[in-house]
Amino acid sequence: MDTGTHIVMGIALGGLALADPVVASHSITTTAVIAGTIIGSQAPDIDTVLKLRNNAVYIRHHRGITHSIPAVILWPLLISGVLWLIMPDANWLHLWLWTFLAVFVHVFVDIFNSYGTQALRPFSRKWVALGVINTFDPIIFGFHVVGLLFWMLGANPVPTFLIMYIIMVGYYILRFAVQKAVKNSVLHTIPDADEIIVAPTMKFFEWRVAAISKSHHYVGRAYGRSITVYDKFDRVSIPDSDLVTAALKDKNLSAFISFSPIYRWEITEHDQIFEVRLIDLRYRSNDYYPFVAVAHLNEDLEVVNSYTGWIFSEDKLHKKLDFTPL
Repeated sequence: MDTGTHIVMGIALGGLALADPVVASHSITTTAVIAGTIIGSQAPDIDTVLKLRNNAVYIRHHRGITHSIPAVILWPLLISGVLWLIMPDANWLHLWLWTFLAVFVHVFVDIFNSYGTQALRPFSRKWVALGVINTFDPIIFGFHVVGLLFWMLGANPVPTFLIMYIIMVGYYILRFAVQKAVKNSVLHTIPDADEIIVAPTMKFFEWRVAAISKSHHYVGRAYGRSITVYDKFDRVSIPDSDLVTAALKDKNLSAFISFSPIYRWEITEHDQIFEVRLIDLRYRSNDYYPFVAVAHLNEDLEVVNSYTGWIFSEDKLHKKLDFTPL
């Protein structure tokens, strides 16, 4: 989920923690626990700082080790330990338990996005991405904001957030049902599809669609059960050539491949510079595919420059690559 949603989730869990008699009866423990749930709800996303290095490192590692099983165990110990040093009169056990819940909820809700997490590490590096909730879901965010407003206006936070989370469980179940209906509609529209990827948007009934058959890639949108196919590409394996082998060793292209489950490729030549471009088909926006990986190689098959990330125009891509086509 996005940062704002994780913050309101952390505050809501802090309010729900008042159901714990130990927390509710001790003001210092209350303060420590609310701090723990807020910090714990943010801690796994500390790997966002990797973006300061480069996109390749960020794409390969974001929501990786910081969202793993060892991290879910270690984050609460670290956070509760520091808070207990600051507030030694707080009950450490209950501080740790609620901080643990906040960290766990953060990682748990992230697996419902299309981006996903490596939540099964170290047992598996597979990305767990259920693809039923958009990274920012206005309904989930809105329910939390309403719950927090009720709390600010004097409502008891325990029943308020209990009711809210019961509604949230129902909402998640509904999203799975809608996703299944969309996949069935895609299969009806593209009966030869071997693999179907549907990704949520901020609109409840609108989904991004990408499908693979033995011969083609399909890209479209779903509006309820209505499927619109915008693009259809021949499915062609990337060439097994020295040029491609050299390009795929580049950190940007290898990071892209580790993340993208469905992409097409293009190879072009610009004045003795070869361009190898990989294009993720899941994120079509305004007739453009913004998530790409590009490498430029010279005649000696040396990578001159490369880039991976979100680019919404060719001009901006050329600036990132410091390249001007003739």
